[in-house]
Amino acid sequence: MLSFPNAKINIGLNIISKRPDGFHNIETIFYPIGLSDVLEIIPDKVHIAIKTSGIALNINAEENICYKAYQLLSKRFNIPPLEIYLHKIIPSGAGLGGGSSDAAFLLKEINSLFKLGIKQNDLESIASDLGSDCAFFIQNKAVFAKGRGEQFEDISLDLSDYYIYLVKPDIFVSTADAYSSVKPAQPKVSLKDLIKSPISEWKSKINNDFEFSIFNQYPLLNSIKSEFYKNGALYAAMSGSGSAIYGIFPTKPAAICTLNEHFSWISKL
Repeated sequence: MLSFPNAKINIGLNIISKRPDGFHNIETIFYPIGLSDVLEIIPDKVHIAIKTSGIALNINAEENICYKAYQLLSKRFNIPPLEIYLHKIIPSGAGLGGGSSDAAFLLKEINSLFKLGIKQNDLESIASDLGSDCAFFIQNKAVFAKGRGEQFEDISLDLSDYYIYLVKPDIFVSTADAYSSVKPAQPKVSLKDLIKSPISEWKSKINNDFEFSIFNQYPLLNSIKSEFYKNGALYAAMSGSGSAIYGIFPTKPAAICTLNEHFSWISKL
């Protein structure tokens, strides 16, 4: 069984408050994009096995989030061992949710293949145990997210007429470090309302709270964002806690020569 776990971008990200459980309450817009990994599962094997290719993960199989997703379901259902093949294309440590997407798609594949009958809400609950944004990939559509990023409200947002230019430099941003450098604050206007503005107005209205401290630490990220605006982006931002930067363009942008040394991806949204 073959699937293509896709990435997401965050359009705006407000850090609202620190929670008693150590996490933060946030609000953000999750939007799926076409950049995808490749995931295949083969049942009826003797032992659970995970094989990876593409971008190196440099972790043990037991640390792979797909292994953890399988273990979560195998504790609740009679699932045979699987061989899991994962070809990584989505950069790690980018704020694109690649690992979360892999795990969510695996949950959906297992549910379908073995006819477990797990309802969507229950799959989202299981997914949220694996990561704050993992549940998003169960429905895999644009949503306003709040709480830890696992509570969703439907929104009307269609960017299919636009193009995205995404760049991921060789910079790793620790999520824990990113959160430690921001001061939570309640926004004056919710992203749920701001997203209704024309894209041409997002630049002055929609922000990612992580950018201030992370851009100070890694000026290259701010430079990439500036390059997008210089080359005609309607809106540009860091996704999540980084370090991927994306620009949204009205027409297909030409590759920017100063960014050629980094991982980059241009596609219609």
